[in-house]
Amino acid sequence: MSEQRTRPVRYHPAGRDKIEIFRLTGLEQLGAMRDGTIPAPPMGAHIGLGLVSVDDGDVVMTAEPDESHYNPVGSVHGGFFATILDSVCGSAVHSTLPAGTGYTSLEIKVSFLRPITEETGTVTAHGWVTRRGRSAAFAEADLRDATGRVLATASSTCAIFPTGSPE
Repeated sequence: MSEQRTRPVRYHPAGRDKIEIFRLTGLEQLGAMRDGTIPAPPMGAHIGLGLVSVDDGDVVMTAEPDESHYNPVGSVHGGFFATILDSVCGSAVHSTLPAGTGYTSLEIKVSFLRPITEETGTVTAHGWVTRRGRSAAFAEADLRDATGRVLATASSTCAIFPTGSPE
């Protein structure tokens, strides 16, 4: 039997006052997360997800694959790809939202082009909004290795909705 390993996950609980957060625009929220003044969502800690840059409708994130992300055949599970791509597409949409507005993913399509292993190293996801309306937004993304090779692509549809008064 092979040895067992552990991978501790450190994160801030998601207990921050949502009313306070939603007084900020989506771009301000993401900028504060990037700068460390608002804790990042706990999910990102599981895959080493980091917010690199954020602009209106455009977000870049990185993640660190390791063997704890492997599937039974010894490569990184597709859920790792999908989580990063869903995060970067959703965050691109989030960056366009006014205060008092939220979003949720309705659909994501991921195309897996190349495998990822621990040896791949840091992967970079770039997400951008292709169209945003009042109640729905559409985004695309790609996931690349350090040499710029595309590992996966995604397209996403997000619902946009009010979260309550920003006052």
